[in-house]
Amino acid sequence: MSLWGMLSGLVGGLGMFLLGMTMMTDGLRLAAGPALERILAGATRTRLHALGSGVLVTSLVQSSSAVTVATIGFVNAGLLPLGAALWVLFGANVGTTMTGWIVALVGLKFKVEALALPLVGVGVVMRLTGEGQRRGALGSALSGFGLLFIGISMLQQAFTGLAGQVTLPQGEGALAVAAQVGVGAMMTVLMQSSSASMAIALTAAQEGLLTPQGAAAVVIGSNVGTTVTAVLATLGATANARRAAAAHVLFNGITGAVALVLLPWLVPGIAVAREALDLPPDPAAKLALFHTIFNLMGVLLMWPLAGALARWLQSRFRVREEDEAQPQHLDDNVLAVPSLALDALEMEVARMGHAAVRLARSVLHGTPLRELERDQYVVAQLDAAADAFVERMNRAAMAQGTSERLAQVLRVQRYYQTTAQRALDAARLAPMPGEPVRTQHTAFMEKADAVLALCDPLAGHVSLAEVLACADAMEASYQSVKAALLAIGAQGQFRLVSMEDSLGHLSALRHAAQQAVKARKHQRNGVEQEVAGESAGPSPTVLA
Repeated sequence: MSLWGMLSGLVGGLGMFLLGMTMMTDGLRLAAGPALERILAGATRTRLHALGSGVLVTSLVQSSSAVTVATIGFVNAGLLPLGAALWVLFGANVGTTMTGWIVALVGLKFKVEALALPLVGVGVVMRLTGEGQRRGALGSALSGFGLLFIGISMLQQAFTGLAGQVTLPQGEGALAVAAQVGVGAMMTVLMQSSSASMAIALTAAQEGLLTPQGAAAVVIGSNVGTTVTAVLATLGATANARRAAAAHVLFNGITGAVALVLLPWLVPGIAVAREALDLPPDPAAKLALFHTIFNLMGVLLMWPLAGALARWLQSRFRVREEDEAQPQHLDDNVLAVPSLALDALEMEVARMGHAAVRLARSVLHGTPLRELERDQYVVAQLDAAADAFVERMNRAAMAQGTSERLAQVLRVQRYYQTTAQRALDAARLAPMPGEPVRTQHTAFMEKADAVLALCDPLAGHVSLAEVLACADAMEASYQSVKAALLAIGAQGQFRLVSMEDSLGHLSALRHAAQQAVKARKHQRNGVEQEVAGESAGPSPTVLA
């Protein structure tokens, strides 16, 4: 085979491997997205539980990126503390070593035609007959699994031909080891996949292009190279996402540095461990074992340091988060999992609603228009950020339930937008009422303020009956002050222009409060619904 043919096989095999890995990861993530959330949320009570969750889920999904995305989503939603998230991320590093075992014990041992091609065929049939369903997602994962093994086979054939024509960095000196680490890191950065660089290192070692120590150095470099991807993924991301990425960088960096120092002793130790475990004597199995022990060593190193690391990370990256107009939850890392993206969107819409309700209450309390600009800016910025986030979501691939939930969140967002706008309209029409209606005017303002206080989305759970009763009381006060204003206007005690401005002011405030009530009613878990059969029924003043 010519050099060009072997290089073509190498590039094609790598492409097939990456395509298979992508299809398998995306398919499993779509098929098990909600299950992934439940496992992580319910199994992170202690650091051991969190570590085990990271290992288990990453082993099943075959992608540490998917687990990282889910973990960051939980941190942003306030469902997972940073301390537990660190251990899920550390566990994901251990779980991703399963790829090495698949390649070493299966991928390099069986005839591709016996399993891979049937997997591709069955998976494609499932994908075509189950479009938009879980069966279709599982079909994509199955096809990807088959393509992954086809790619491994192509890589193996290419390296067999290249063995006599290409020389990778050899030797055990400091410069040689540094070059081998650099090769591993560069492959991961260029391919954006540590699994792919791990597969290349395994096949190269299997075909004799790398010594055991050289291949181990490449694996260390591959682990370190994933930190570049993590850093790039957090550009423009939230503070919690950057904290998680910093933990990932520190874990891989510290583990890599210690492994390099111990490398001359680790490699012989791995040989002894391989014999004790009765594993195959080939280089690929030794390397897969090294990859696993290397990451387990990192977990042991971080065990006594995790508490201090979490406290240190919490004190970093605080500048952007302290800016209220800056989104705190809309992290692009969660876009790949629709349910997590909706969790983040709900949290951000709640922050927008809090600012909108605060703006309306400030108008009720007589705050001058120029002092309302800050809350107006916050609402406008968060509204625009939420819209842009929704545009980036993969809405075409959403399940029916997820799509309906998104529509509900967008409805709540519109209600809060209107709440802020109508409050500003009221602030522009705020003449003092005449003395004859001051009592009714004060009563309406107090009732409207009570409604808005109950409708603050960050105020916690409230009773739906309490919200609607307060809204009805506000409506009665509004009708009372409106009738009084019309009466004194008709009697000539109040200029008609001033009467119309006062009515417009009160009507705008009433509308703002009603929109906040609608938002609170439709906000998921925002109000405690009445038991079926005991509902007070729809309020005549607040339409759904």
